[in-house]
Amino acid sequence: MASSGEAEQRLLQEDHGEGRIEMELMDATESSHISDREHGTICGLLYISHFLSAWNSRVFEFGAFLFLANIYPQTLLPASVYALARAASAALLSPMLGSYLDRTNLSQRVAVAISCILLFLMAEYSYLREGILTYVGCLSALSLLACVEKLGSVLNTISVERDWVVTVACGHEQRLQSLNSRMRRIDLFCKLIGPLTVALVDSASPKIAVAITGGMTVASVYLEYHSIARVYNAVPELKRPKEVKHQGFSRSTGFWTRAKATMSGAAIYARHQAFLPSFSLALLYLTVLSFAGQMITYLVALGLSSSLIGVLRGISALFEISATWIGPRVMDRIGPIRGGIWFINWQIMCVAIACVFLWVDSHPKVAAFGTVCAVIASRVGLWGFDLSAQIIVQEEVESEHRGTFSSQEFALQNIFEMLAFASTIMFPRPDQFRYPATISAAAVTLAGVLYALFVRSRRGHLVHFSSCADRHGRRKDHHHWWMRISNRDSSDTGL
Repeated sequence: MASSGEAEQRLLQEDHGEGRIEMELMDATESSHISDREHGTICGLLYISHFLSAWNSRVFEFGAFLFLANIYPQTLLPASVYALARAASAALLSPMLGSYLDRTNLSQRVAVAISCILLFLMAEYSYLREGILTYVGCLSALSLLACVEKLGSVLNTISVERDWVVTVACGHEQRLQSLNSRMRRIDLFCKLIGPLTVALVDSASPKIAVAITGGMTVASVYLEYHSIARVYNAVPELKRPKEVKHQGFSRSTGFWTRAKATMSGAAIYARHQAFLPSFSLALLYLTVLSFAGQMITYLVALGLSSSLIGVLRGISALFEISATWIGPRVMDRIGPIRGGIWFINWQIMCVAIACVFLWVDSHPKVAAFGTVCAVIASRVGLWGFDLSAQIIVQEEVESEHRGTFSSQEFALQNIFEMLAFASTIMFPRPDQFRYPATISAAAVTLAGVLYALFVRSRRGHLVHFSSCADRHGRRKDHHHWWMRISNRDSSDTGL
């Protein structure tokens, strides 16, 4: 048991950290001078831009795998290679490309349009998908375009969802929670309606579905960028340069300089006190138990129609949307730290049940039905934990490190996503899907263990039912290795 002196010192450190956050938010408020009416207008423009971006991203993300599954219905390999390349680009390049955000976003739209043209041609002409050379060439081209599309999506998320919303909130905690929840709700709404729409059109005509996907992307470009530009011009704080050593790289920057800067960013990330919740969230991306490429292809191989898969994904998205209402209420009641442990434990339980169904010797469609139901239920835990971890990161990461921290987190997310796709490359047959699913369940469990370590370090225990009325979820701050390093750095820099 810690002495009273140690406990007092830790409480002072917590108060010091809270003071830093409050000072930062007060500075944002004073510098922005945004009235409630102006804030409402800015949020509306931000929501419009985010809706268009999320809609096009979700439609293409689902549609690309659905189109590939229709073109190659007997194997998971093409979809896995495509997805692996897509994730690899973000894992390797996103930490280095912060300064190229605008150009990368525009390139994302071009990449989606060209991808849709190529998918249309592959569906129209059989020789493009059946010949060895044309098969390799088309898949390579699609994978390269997927890299550009994914980079644009990741960098847009880092800039808008992780940085801009904090600035637009102008120091108001309730505004920040509202912005986070509504942005996530928009994303999940698009995840619900977008895939369902493209799936229904695909069930009638795959070629028309491809054409509509590409057409919507091109048609929405002007309104999306006009809206986000108005937000940028309306909030003075967004124009203020951040004091960061490595915001990006010029073309003349050498490889070793880039590598050194990337390693420096990785060190900042690993030594930060918000590392464990962020890393736990990233680890959840090592999964095939979601309505993404591998599971979609698995369900198509079992004979499920595109429309049925779209409906199932829509139901899953409804559960995810419910988390955007449940999450804030749970966090208001017991705090984000304690709320996170409840959400991730729920996800662990559901994923374990999904995995058990795949190992039970039963009819494949019965196993698939049980797995799908458990996966759908797990989405409440996933997105509830996502909101909890996001609040922790936003409150604890300094503004000058926010871009570096988020880019490292997204790189890790894509590394784990790559490993998930690699697992289905190793086990490409639908009857082998149980093996990647087991790996996914193990990853979710490990994420829960790591987050439990974080909770234990902050509170001194994991579950204390008698203190559920305490909203902040703070207890004795046990100094584990990641906390000791962070606290030493804070004292050295005078934070």
